Amino acid sequence: MLLDPDAESALAFDRSVQVDAGEPFEVPVPVASVRDFITFEQHTAGSLRAVSGTSDIPSAWFEAPVFYFTNPHALIGSGHPVPMPPGSERLDFELEVAAVISRDGFNLSVDEAWDHIFGFTVFNDWSARDLQTREMKVGLGPTKGKDTATTVGPVVVSLGELAPRRQGDRFDLRMDVAVNGTPIAADSLANMAWSFAELVAYASRGTWVRQGDLIGSGTAGGGCLAEFWGWYGQDVLPAIGVGDTVTMTVEDIGTISNQVVAGPELHPIPEARRIPWKQPPLPEQG
Repeated sequence: MLLDPDAESALAFDRSVQVDAGEPFEVPVPVASVRDFITFEQHTAGSLRAVSGTSDIPSAWFEAPVFYFTNPHALIGSGHPVPMPPGSERLDFELEVAAVISRDGFNLSVDEAWDHIFGFTVFNDWSARDLQTREMKVGLGPTKGKDTATTVGPVVVSLGELAPRRQGDRFDLRMDVAVNGTPIAADSLANMAWSFAELVAYASRGTWVRQGDLIGSGTAGGGCLAEFWGWYGQDVLPAIGVGDTVTMTVEDIGTISNQVVAGPELHPIPEARRIPWKQPPLPEQG
């Protein structure tokens, strides 16, 4: 589904417009927020090893799904150029699928959540690993490490259309990623640790999910370079650079492909002003 500027403006006031299943689009509409989970255990172990040197997954990961909010203004379609993030030299991709929310919902149960999923699209969470690694040392983020581009497309396939591929509450869809035509990895969407309905229910806990919101599956096993860097060393596969093309295919949904181009100028930001501080005293008890 493609939007003209007038239609896009109208959606700021009317959220009733639906994405048409199976129709090519630039960006699903309207997108108020993008939540991206981490639900593939293989990816979790490999990415942890890349950052910390150990593949031991903390117990908190198994207790409840974890997500972060990414930038809805950075969504692009297949075929659009991806600029190198300013200041980054280690660009990576992440092979995912995203659910598109069909209608607003608050504090949904898992059973209710299925009725709020319109369909699914391919999702590439472009990641500047050098920026991400630095900023997450502070205990927040990722922020600028995942702020430049997220590819979605090429279509939204409805929940009903994928019914023949369901295995219980999962979907057995092959997921592939290639760089410059060379296959990198493949996995199945069925290997998610939680179903999409469980993710939507968790995302809505005590708050709203809105029509058009995207809920990312998290990266498939082997679906990013960082995993290989964690298992085999930082130089085993080169980071994505200018001129490289990343192509992702998810069975029964489609293919997205983007070429990386030179990014905008890096404008310097000064380091923090260091101001003397001390531990605050306890307040007096009245």
